[in-house]
Amino acid sequence: MLKKLLIITLTALMMNAVACEAKPAKDNKDEDITSYELLNLFGEVLERAKASYVEEVSDKQLIEAAINGMLTSLDPHSSYLDEKDFKYMNEQTSGKFGGLGIEITMEQGVVKIVSPIDDTPAFKAGLKPGDYITNIDGETIIGMTLNEAVDKMRGKPGTKVKLTIRRINEKPFDVTLKREEIKTQSVKSDIKDHNVLYIRIGSFSEDVDKDIKKAFEKAQKGRKEPLKGIVLDVRNNPGGLLDQAVAVSSLFLDQGEVVSTRARNEEDTLRYSAKGKDITEGLPIVVLINNGSASASEIVAGALQDHKRAVVIGEKSFGKGSVQTVVPLGNDGAMRLTTARYYTPSGRSIQATGIEPDIVVHPAKIEEFTNEYGFSEAEYINALKNETIKDDKKKKDDTKDEDKDWRKDYQLSRAVDLVKALNIYTQDK
Repeated sequence: MLKKLLIITLTALMMNAVACEAKPAKDNKDEDITSYELLNLFGEVLERAKASYVEEVSDKQLIEAAINGMLTSLDPHSSYLDEKDFKYMNEQTSGKFGGLGIEITMEQGVVKIVSPIDDTPAFKAGLKPGDYITNIDGETIIGMTLNEAVDKMRGKPGTKVKLTIRRINEKPFDVTLKREEIKTQSVKSDIKDHNVLYIRIGSFSEDVDKDIKKAFEKAQKGRKEPLKGIVLDVRNNPGGLLDQAVAVSSLFLDQGEVVSTRARNEEDTLRYSAKGKDITEGLPIVVLINNGSASASEIVAGALQDHKRAVVIGEKSFGKGSVQTVVPLGNDGAMRLTTARYYTPSGRSIQATGIEPDIVVHPAKIEEFTNEYGFSEAEYINALKNETIKDDKKKKDDTKDEDKDWRKDYQLSRAVDLVKALNIYTQDK
C-alpha cells in the first residue's frame, strides 16, 4: 500500500511537470518511462527496507534519509534539513547558537574544519582550518552524513565531547571540548600602531555592516591626528549572509558591481552593486585572508581587490564560491540546494580556486635582532649637534603604552606596515 501511494503521488507530480515542459513529446515519453521505472525501484526498496531491516524503522526516517542522500550526492553543501537542523541554521545566522564554534564541511568521508569561530571552545582549543575530525566520542565519522556529524557535536551547554583530529604532518590526537552557548561577536576593532584602524570580522551575521560603520566613526572621534588606513581581517571567517557581504563591500566603494551569481540558466543571473559611498573617503585598505576565509569573506576580498580599492595579503582563501538556496518545506524542515556560483566583478569564479592574495604572507614567528656593537654618529666625541632639535622636552605620546603583543602576529604586522606605506604614497595625490 505504501509503495502504491508513493508511486501514485510522485506520478501525479511528474505528469504536472511534463505538462509544463517545452521539450518534444518523444523526449518526454522516453524520460517518463525511465522515471516511472526508477520510482518503482525506489518504492520496492523502501517497502523492503521497512519490512525486513533488522530493526524497526519509520517511513519518516527512511524517506528523509533518502531525500538527504539525493541532495548530498550532488555536492557537499546541498542537504535536507529537518525541523531541528533548520532551527539551528537560523540561530547561526542570527549570531547566537549552541555547540563548539566551528564551520565544517564533508571531504572524503570525514569532516574538514573550514574555520573555528573566534572565542569559542574550538578556537580556544587551537583547532585550525584544514584539520580533519575523524571520530566523535570514539565513534568513527566515516559513513555519517554531515548533518549526523554536526548533531553528535551539538549538545547541552556544559557537557563535553571528545574529537579525534588529524592534522597534516602530525600524528592524530584527541581534544576534549566543553560545549557552550555560542554568542558570536562578529566585529571587533582596535587601533594599531597609533593610527591604523584594525577591524576583525569573525563572520557575516546580521548587522555586521552597521557594526563596522560604528567602529569607524568611534575611531575617528577625538583623534589628534587622522587615521592612516584600515586593516580588514577576515582570516578564518567562514562566511555568512550574502547581503552582509554586499553591504560591507559597499562601505568602502562609491559604485560598481560587488558580486554576481550565475545559475544554470543565463536569465537567472543576479548582479549586486555597491550602494551609498565610501565611508573612509579613500583611506588605504588592506584585507587579510587565509585558507579559512570562505564564501562571504571571499566576496568582500574579491570585490575590493578587483576595484583596486584594497591590497589583499595573506594566503589563498578556501574557495567556497557556490550559492545555496534554502527552501522551507511543509514539514517545518527545509532543503538547502546549490543553485548558482559566485563571480567577482572582473568575472572570476571563486569556486574551488579561491582568492589569490596580491602579496603572499605566511604565518611566521618574529624574532627581533639587536646589534649590540653598533654605533651611531651621535656617540662620537665632539659630534655635531642637530640644530633642528629643540632643547625643550618632547611632547608625550598618548599611545606610548599601547600593547605591542599584536606584533607577534606576523601577517597582521605586515598588514599594518603596508597600510602606513600606502598612506605615505597616496597622501599627496
